[in-house]
Amino acid sequence: MTTVAEQIVDALSQHKVTTAWGVVGDALNPITDAIRRNDEIEWIGVRHEEAAAFAAGAQAQLTGRLGVCMGTVGPGSVHLLNGLYDAKKSHAPVLAICGQVPTPDIGSDFFQEVNNDVLFSDVAVFAHTVTAASQMPYLLEQAVNAAMAEEGVAVLTVPGDVGSLDVENARRPQFAPYAAPAAAPDVQVSAAADVLNEAENVTLLVGMGARDARGEVLELAERLQSPMVVTLKAKEGLEKDNPYQVGQTGLIGNPAAAKALDDADVLVMLGTDFPYRNWYPKDKTVIQLDNRIEHIGRRVGVQHSLVGHVQPTVKELLKRLAGDRSAKHLEKARKSFATWQKHQNKLADPDHDDSILGKIRSIGDNPDERIRPEIVAAALHEHAASDAIFTTDTGMSTVWLSRFVTMTGDRRLLGSYNLGSMANAMPQALGAQALDRHRQVIACCGDGGLMMLLGDLRTAVTYGLPVKFVVHNNGRLGMVKLEQEEGGLPEFGTELDNPNIAEVATAMGVKSTRVTDPDSLDDAVREALDTDGPVLLDVVTNPDEVSLPPKVTPAEAWGFAIAKSTEFIESA
Repeated sequence: MTTVAEQIVDALSQHKVTTAWGVVGDALNPITDAIRRNDEIEWIGVRHEEAAAFAAGAQAQLTGRLGVCMGTVGPGSVHLLNGLYDAKKSHAPVLAICGQVPTPDIGSDFFQEVNNDVLFSDVAVFAHTVTAASQMPYLLEQAVNAAMAEEGVAVLTVPGDVGSLDVENARRPQFAPYAAPAAAPDVQVSAAADVLNEAENVTLLVGMGARDARGEVLELAERLQSPMVVTLKAKEGLEKDNPYQVGQTGLIGNPAAAKALDDADVLVMLGTDFPYRNWYPKDKTVIQLDNRIEHIGRRVGVQHSLVGHVQPTVKELLKRLAGDRSAKHLEKARKSFATWQKHQNKLADPDHDDSILGKIRSIGDNPDERIRPEIVAAALHEHAASDAIFTTDTGMSTVWLSRFVTMTGDRRLLGSYNLGSMANAMPQALGAQALDRHRQVIACCGDGGLMMLLGDLRTAVTYGLPVKFVVHNNGRLGMVKLEQEEGGLPEFGTELDNPNIAEVATAMGVKSTRVTDPDSLDDAVREALDTDGPVLLDVVTNPDEVSLPPKVTPAEAWGFAIAKSTEFIESA
């Protein structure tokens, strides 16, 4: 005979799950004990269940396989929610196994009782409670199949008394195979080809749905002589050695990308659900290719829909496209992009503030001569391994990485780019590192994000996860500060009274260095990346560094001026 708990754990190990993340406790005891006796799944006990969900979601995104996290009765399960919402919005298949009060007490407002099926109803594609052993393995199969098919979150709640019950139907669970990628229908492809063959200036907006179609997308850009605007989540597959890409658009983007979109006659969206409507060009013919029909047209009006996967659809599209295009539109965009990059690279020079222009600039925006965050990102790009995995906290850490770290080689990139949560970089890095303790993993943390889930810094030590944590310590919630000032408001509530983060990390068992001198940063980054075990760099950066969006409206410029004037007067 096998128990409910044993059947769940054995089935997950057969499904190639290698890690389970969570906090042990009461109702989970039968399941965690089954993990203890299973040689294939490693249990990693975190200090906060939110970190468990972020870590499981990171593993799912990196592998395409099921990530698993656990929370016990009531609060333990509630704590999973934020990380699970990130998995939902990132289309990451995650199974959350949650504890519940004993079945006779369900519905009695028992101690710690929470109605999990209701609690998780918005975040999950499947949420059900096992109330009898006879429901197994059917509910487990449904949960895993739903998570994989819909690339989302499934929640299976197991009361403490149910986990230890014997399963009479002890057959091994059978999970459905993955669906094969499929091209859009011929009639849709032909209609799109007709439009593209007549178009003069075409710009591609390419997202993560095209990351596995690099060769086909590059051939399409060549055939159409199109500049390629690459979303942040598509950097890792499409940025390197790409003679057509012009970076990102949106708040973290650059003027060349924005202009490439505005100058197009036809916009082609490939595997992207880029959410910011204000950054789409106006009055263009739009072709959108996506395998999720619900994505079509929800950001911008679409005249020609292609419902299918990018790689097979673009292959069919290429068969119908004529060549011999003018390169004028592409060359203009690439020239503008190169000019912007040259200017940005000057900011990433450690000696920038020693130049005449740098000294003048620093009087206004860096009077304390702190390290400019551009330098930090540039040093990481220079010294990181060609297959490093980067995670970034939401906010300014993401801005600097997007601009100065190129996804060369086999580098990967993770962040909370759809949910926009704080505190994601550190637990996502833990998840990534647990997949391969020999691969370099770098967490680009904001000081606010790291402090929010600081306890799980110790998890890296406990389980031998050699993550390199690079903290942009500007004593601020930087993105909020910028938002306030662009809106004409003086900075308020964003200052962080941080301890010496390096000393705190040292006390937690992490090798740590505090960096305050731009001239010592490069050596500090190289040494940290070459050191065994988890390492934290506490880099004291300039809190007044301004990241201008590609297009600054007069209202934003005026608002920023008013805000800075108010801040100056109030500080005088």
